[in-house]
Amino acid sequence: MATVLITGASAGLGLEFAWQLATARHDVVLVARNEDRLERLASQLRAAAGVHAEVLPADLADREQVARVADRLRSTEDPVSLLVNNAGLSVGSRFVGGDLDAHLDAHEVMVRAVMVLSHAAAGAMVERGRGAIVNVSSIAALTAMGTYSADKAWVRVFTEALAVELRGTGVTATALCPGLVHTEFHERAGIDQEGYPELAWLNADAVVAAALADVRRGAVISTPSLRYGIVSEVTRLLPRAAIRAISGDRRLRRHVAQESTEDR
Repeated sequence: MATVLITGASAGLGLEFAWQLATARHDVVLVARNEDRLERLASQLRAAAGVHAEVLPADLADREQVARVADRLRSTEDPVSLLVNNAGLSVGSRFVGGDLDAHLDAHEVMVRAVMVLSHAAAGAMVERGRGAIVNVSSIAALTAMGTYSADKAWVRVFTEALAVELRGTGVTATALCPGLVHTEFHERAGIDQEGYPELAWLNADAVVAAALADVRRGAVISTPSLRYGIVSEVTRLLPRAAIRAISGDRRLRRHVAQESTEDR
């Protein structure tokens, strides 16, 4: 039975990863800020799936707490075979004239923590000759909509570079690049989901199932659903001047706000 560590595990895609992996008989290490919520989830997973569920509360905007999670990834006792770097947050403001500290917190969670935890996990996994890392990026990585797009673009390219470095080691790296996903966070953020056609939305269970299938086959980029795969390819082929023009559209900027409301 393998052990997986999931950041942002208490809600959204992280919660779905926890349930799907636990019901597949994997032990789980659950990381998020809200300890009470993590404890409830751990109890549910133990009862429903009969797995070991370890709770590791941490705010990934805090470097000392990130170091504690990295130590767990390096541990040789009950070693982690799969890392899911899912934690993220919505800044909720523009960069110019906005709250710089909020943007820096987001950068700590979605860039620095991803690098630190990937480094810890990859080192331990390569030593054992097996393992996998999933870093949650976004379709927004191909756009130019605020610091969220920039952070997620870094995650995508970093994961590709990591995958190249890991070739032949028995360890893989996959960047998950979803589009709009139904989660509880859109309600909590007060964002109107009806402003977008139902066709644009994906269900969290389908996104996670597709991501895990891609991990099993060693895919470097995972873009769940054919429609977002097409959007991704078209976006990559467009001139960057066109991307910048499209990215200035207020409606699309709200799309990023919706997609970026994840769990820390």
